[in-house]
Amino acid sequence: MRSQVEETIAEIPEEDFLRAQFYAFLAQLLSKSPNTELLETIAKSEGDDSPMGLALLGLAQAAGSIHQEAVDEEYTKLFFGMGQGGEILPYGSYYLTGLLYDQALSKLRQDMQQLGIERGNQNKEPEDHIAYLMEIMHGLIIGRFDEVKSLSDQRAFFDAHISPWAIKLFTDLEAAESSTFYKAVFLTISLH
Repeated sequence: MRSQVEETIAEIPEEDFLRAQFYAFLAQLLSKSPNTELLETIAKSEGDDSPMGLALLGLAQAAGSIHQEAVDEEYTKLFFGMGQGGEILPYGSYYLTGLLYDQALSKLRQDMQQLGIERGNQNKEPEDHIAYLMEIMHGLIIGRFDEVKSLSDQRAFFDAHISPWAIKLFTDLEAAESSTFYKAVFLTISLH
């Protein structure tokens, strides 16, 4: 017997499903360092001569040329640092106001409540972490929060909580001194 989410996913147009999968993929890459299995899967990715296809090929090459320990170290330097914080603070509040746990997070929590989105217990990061937001976008598209949200609801959430700051985050990620694998991630994101 299929779950409600599985039934909903079966009814989603292919373009929307692929967009949702891309958000889930980004959430996975931005929430923690990719494990060896994920790196191997990414390394097998194929592309074409389109801008997105070339970016995927670049990401595949980056995944195939980095070892698990190196990507773990890169992730730590980028997002956690060595006791002083990482090179990148991937939080909407920080990019919008320069402070953590600020108005942007409060507004996000209000909008999440209106959309019926409850904070999970698996992640200790505040909800305005970029990976958390990517996972929310995935859920809005596939109906994880009771129903598939309309394209206008998805767009409103994206415009309110991601668009105003995410490109700056990804630009910083591309320019970060410790960024090697994640530069390729940025190129893939920038073409989405």
